Amino acid sequence: MERTHEKVKKILEKYNVNAKHLVLNQTCHSVKEAAEVTNAQVTDFVKNICMMDSNDNLIVAIVKGEHRDSTSRVGKGLDINRPRLADEEEVFEQTGFPPGGVPSFGFKGKFLIDLKVMEMDFIYTVGGSEKSLVKINTQDLVKLNQGEIIRVRK
Repeated sequence: MERTHEKVKKILEKYNVNAKHLVLNQTCHSVKEAAEVTNAQVTDFVKNICMMDSNDNLIVAIVKGEHRDSTSRVGKGLDINRPRLADEEEVFEQTGFPPGGVPSFGFKGKFLIDLKVMEMDFIYTVGGSEKSLVKINTQDLVKLNQGEIIRVRK
C-alpha cells in the first residue's frame, strides 16, 4: 500500500507547484512541535479542519495554526446549516488520509481558506502523514484545492 505522504508528493509533482515536501524523522502532533522541527514560526502553519454538511459532503476549513475554526461562520459563509466536525472514520473515508495527516489539497471536498491564510506568501500544511509537511505558496494552494477564500476563523 502506498504511503500517504507519497500520494502528496505525486500530487505536487503532477501539478508542478511551488512547494517543498518534507518527510521528517518524528511525528508532529501540534503546530508548536512542527515549528520546532522546521525552525519556522508557529504563525507559518495552517490546520485543516474536516467537517460534514447535512448531506454528508466534506468541507475542509483551512485556518492559521494559532486560530480556531468556526462551524457557524462556515455555515453562514456557505449558506447552509451549521456543519459538524467529521469523525476519524469519516476523515479517512473522505480524504484517503489519516487524521493528523490530512493535507490542504489532494482529495475531493469543499475547501474554505481563511482570509488570514491568504495574507501570507507561503504556509506549512500537513503532508499526508504525521511525519510529513508541505511548505507551499498560498496562490499555488488555491490552484491545487480550488478553495474559496472566506472568513472561517472565530
